Amino acid sequence: MRGIMRIRLGGGRFRATATAAGASGAAPNKSELGKQPFMAQFGQGSVEPPSNSAPAMLDPRHSERLLKKVSMLMHEAVHMRNSSLPNATLRQLREDYLMLNMDYRQRALIVLGTQFGVDRKRLKGLMQHYMTLNSVGNTEETIEDKTSDSGIDAAHYRTERDLRAALVPLSSRLFEQMNGQVGGLKFLVDLRADLKTALLKNNLASLRALDSDLQGLFATWLSPACLELHRITWNDAACLLEKIVTYEAVHPITNLYDLKRRLGTGRRCFGYFHPAMPGEPLVFIEVALTKGIEGSAQKVLFGEPPCDEAVADCALFYSITSTQPGLKGIELGNFLIKRVVHLLRQEMPEVQNFVTLSPIPGFMHWLLAKLATQCHVQKSGDKSANSKLSEKLLFPEEEVKLEACRDEGNSKGPVEFMYDVLSSAEHEWASSEKLLEALRPPLLRLCARYILQEKKRGAALDPVTNFHVRNGASVEQLNWMGDTSSKGLAASAGLMVNYRYRLEDIEANNQAYLNRRVVAASPAMLAYLQQSRSDTQQ
Repeated sequence: MRGIMRIRLGGGRFRATATAAGASGAAPNKSELGKQPFMAQFGQGSVEPPSNSAPAMLDPRHSERLLKKVSMLMHEAVHMRNSSLPNATLRQLREDYLMLNMDYRQRALIVLGTQFGVDRKRLKGLMQHYMTLNSVGNTEETIEDKTSDSGIDAAHYRTERDLRAALVPLSSRLFEQMNGQVGGLKFLVDLRADLKTALLKNNLASLRALDSDLQGLFATWLSPACLELHRITWNDAACLLEKIVTYEAVHPITNLYDLKRRLGTGRRCFGYFHPAMPGEPLVFIEVALTKGIEGSAQKVLFGEPPCDEAVADCALFYSITSTQPGLKGIELGNFLIKRVVHLLRQEMPEVQNFVTLSPIPGFMHWLLAKLATQCHVQKSGDKSANSKLSEKLLFPEEEVKLEACRDEGNSKGPVEFMYDVLSSAEHEWASSEKLLEALRPPLLRLCARYILQEKKRGAALDPVTNFHVRNGASVEQLNWMGDTSSKGLAASAGLMVNYRYRLEDIEANNQAYLNRRVVAASPAMLAYLQQSRSDTQQ
């Protein structure tokens, strides 16, 4: 049995090496690692998740004074003449804002949105002046006229420049100044997270405008050209690895052995970082190198052993996590996937297949709503009133198989029976071979319909589908019992889907989806829809 020994490296780094001879780089023994709390295995004790959580309620009088001070500091920072001197003011503004609890933070954001917006009085004066110039200037100009300059042209351009400047809110000036400070970008990202929370409580136009301005600035500041791609390994700083553990949202990391496996042989983990937020991953992706396209999350996460990299022909992206709530709406994951595809093709030319192993988070919610509607329609006596809601969800042979699974004395119809089975909180159906056999055909077919055909405002209803096909991927295949965890059974009846990235097809798939709302799919996926059409015609 191999033990592990902790070796501290410079800069707070660490690694674990096996004590047995010839076992350098081998995975730690699961049984030994499972005996301690996870973070204790890092030698760090319990670690609070990285967050921008507000402090507990302070004395109201102190909070009011602090809020007034924050407003004053905002005003000082915005109107400071010398742009090289606001360091102390902006630093104090950050410190005082973070001392406020969430209620007072929301009030500070309302102050920022209402009192530091566009100077509408100045804007109105410039608009009136511009209209006066238009009435004075000659509206009919030839090409020859445009090659020469005149006083009225100069006035037009000067006023247009002033109008553009006047349309920039004072808050944007504050954001740009803050972004130039050490720690300023992280503060603004966390501030937008607070703003998102405030909008849930008070959906004010001023707060929406503030959110839109920040999103636009982030899209510029965090463009792919400004980001650094870093392969995260076992030898990275302990604080970074702890953040990976904390942020991982798709498949939670359970212990040190699990983390080492995800960073070891046959695995890759890449993250996007910004120089202004060192050690803070903005988004990261986990990759498994496999022989063929894998369809089971459990095999990827817990299968023994990982595939030998020398024979791998597929890069499977099984988890992608955006870490910052304040960057919602900023497209980083799509750039990360494409960048990693290019990188792996250069590093491993023998790897030709680039696919995801993705959840289908909205499928069961959609399906149970459909089944519930049909149960209501079938029970209702007024068929004419429900004719528009009525639809055939199950084929006759599927109904027969489901009816055969009912207990003696259960007279419920196949649709209602299927609803009862799938809505069970304990997911007992996943342990019954007979029910699995009966449910498999309708679930696969209806899931294909959900992914390929169901839309919301023209876009794919499923958010993961929308992300990948908008990014240029095609829907490759559905995987029966791909995620047998409680979360997977509740969200998608255990189904998972592979999206395929072919570099030569990415642009065409992207344009087909954006322009015609066509979801690119493999013949195997389209075959599920052909089954539905054939049954309808019959």
